[in-house]
Amino acid sequence: MSGETDLQTRPMVDQFARRITYLRLSVTDRCDLRCTYCMPEKMRFLPKREVLSLEELERLATAFIARGVTKIRLTGGEPLVRRDMMELVRRLGTRIGDELDELTLTTNATQLADHAGALADAGVKRINVSLDTRDPELFAKLTRRDALPRVLQGIAAAKAAGLKVKLNTVALKGTNEGELPELIRWAHGEGHSVTLIEVMPLGEVDGDRLDHYLPLDAVRRDLEQRWTLTPSTHRTGGPARYVDITETGGRLGFITPLTSNFCAGCNRMRVTTTGQLYPCLGGGEQVDLRAAMRSETPDAALEEAMNRALAIKPEKHHFRIDAAGQEPAQPRHMSVTGG
Repeated sequence: MSGETDLQTRPMVDQFARRITYLRLSVTDRCDLRCTYCMPEKMRFLPKREVLSLEELERLATAFIARGVTKIRLTGGEPLVRRDMMELVRRLGTRIGDELDELTLTTNATQLADHAGALADAGVKRINVSLDTRDPELFAKLTRRDALPRVLQGIAAAKAAGLKVKLNTVALKGTNEGELPELIRWAHGEGHSVTLIEVMPLGEVDGDRLDHYLPLDAVRRDLEQRWTLTPSTHRTGGPARYVDITETGGRLGFITPLTSNFCAGCNRMRVTTTGQLYPCLGGGEQVDLRAAMRSETPDAALEEAMNRALAIKPEKHHFRIDAAGQEPAQPRHMSVTGG
């Protein structure tokens, strides 16, 4: 028995000596928005029978916690569209402060006003909100939905509930690039931090991603003409690198999968809503945890699958957007992998 326990509690370390402490767990591939750079309007979502049950999601989280994961981010799709999502939050929330340092989520905030208080009550301290613009017309164009008032209401509700809010903003060439300084200024005035993200080449979308791609080094140069940007030592366990802006009094992050590879410090794995473990967001390597959990020897099979994922985790991704008509790095959409 003791040997089995030692095996189950052994830290997760990959072949490049990177320790895995961060799990991004997708609870659904469904989303109530249709962001143009993320998915097509007529998106095909998974049949519900293929999606992990609440109990299976909790079991996976427990298995990763036993192997040294201290931070779990619940993702989608849009996680708050799943009906039993808050029950999972409450169950995992009981582990915060003991085995788990942090439980958080990424949301588009359309449902956030209804859940912000319950998230805080369950022990969630901070959340990421995807928001690319505060212009109603541009928001409707980008997301194909007229939902900006609900999103802003959700962000306000999160602030009122005491949740720290970080806005994730995808920088899009010729679309929201002119608005980025004002969006940052508004967010910092509200007490929110902002992280800018380069568009990622995952899944087929309507249009060409080269038309969307805006390198963040160019954005940073523009911002440095306006404000004083001072490098920050702040880290959240993710890939962002931060600066403090003297004039706004806030923090700004940059996630640069295309212009500045950040894989050397990768400490995370992603599990999809069907239980597929992807050791790398930009890689095709995967391990079927659902099959392991549903096998005749689930404990041993799950342990073996997690070890296999460590062995195949690649050194780095190979994202690039440098030619028109280029195939995506991976055929799966971000909403499938877990955004």
